[in-house]
Amino acid sequence: MKTVRFAICALAIATTGLSQEEWKPHRCELIPLPENQVEFRAEGELKTKWHFGGQYPRPFFYPFNGPSGVSLTRMGHPGAENHDHHRSIWFAHMDVAGENFWGDSGETQIRQKHWYAYRDGKEESIMATKLEYVGKAGDVLMIQDLVAASLPGKSGEHVLEIQITLRPPEGKESVELGKTNFGFLAVRVAKSLSHHFGGGQITNSEGAVGEKEIFGKSAKWVDYSGPVAVGTGEKREVVQEGITFFDHPDNPRYPTKWHVRSDGWMGASFCFDEGWEVTKENPLTLRYLLHAHSGRYDSGRCGEIAGNFAESNGFEIGKSDRPHRQYDVWRIKE
Repeated sequence: MKTVRFAICALAIATTGLSQEEWKPHRCELIPLPENQVEFRAEGELKTKWHFGGQYPRPFFYPFNGPSGVSLTRMGHPGAENHDHHRSIWFAHMDVAGENFWGDSGETQIRQKHWYAYRDGKEESIMATKLEYVGKAGDVLMIQDLVAASLPGKSGEHVLEIQITLRPPEGKESVELGKTNFGFLAVRVAKSLSHHFGGGQITNSEGAVGEKEIFGKSAKWVDYSGPVAVGTGEKREVVQEGITFFDHPDNPRYPTKWHVRSDGWMGASFCFDEGWEVTKENPLTLRYLLHAHSGRYDSGRCGEIAGNFAESNGFEIGKSDRPHRQYDVWRIKE
């Protein structure tokens, strides 16, 4: 079984306890924290953190650290308070059953109902959760099962592999997703990475550069790279890092169209041209990959990662047959 650039091995897990001498720490760990947060760590270093507290209209990942340890994403727009819904890496959609789940209107919310499983491992850590899209009247309009896997690479690089499965709630046969540029997965990059506010550049898989050439165009991936300040005092220096956002070829409408801005954000726009009906019999599964990399944009390396991502297997969530676990998450076997 192949996975994204960083090979993954199936992890045999014993059903019996280990002695103190036998126990070894996992390389990749998930650490639940107070105030509804979960840390993704690799060899003890923070890579990203999941926030799902009720004080926010929807969950998000922040920070998303680059190889230097500095976050490559930010909270909110650098110059517009009406874009505070741009929370680093987040899920949203402007038209779910006719209701807006994109902006911070206060009328709709995306809530984590519960977590299914946290799985530590040698090559990856995997989190699986259930999200609910709650409408103005307080009714659940759509369910989203989320799987997020963090895989460390060389020299501090890492990827966040994301799989979402959308389905109607209990008692409903379908839910309509309307035509919109906004949704489902979006990334607000750090100020220094943006083209307008910093020294960054946005590029896609077709070689196009800049907002005007990329907005609304189909591409296998989009990359935002630029300068990042690291260190303190006299040791403070500038390095080049970035985020590449990959679409998976098994996704409907691949390669997706993109909503991008020179002020520092990029989003995969599944419903850019037309809506989609999600039914009980045909849920919608979408897979994406975010690669935190060092250096400037490298098309050859992106092509290699995209190829390995294309050959990788997705995830399943189900009842666990292991002791002391309600649910489990695993990669689908061929």
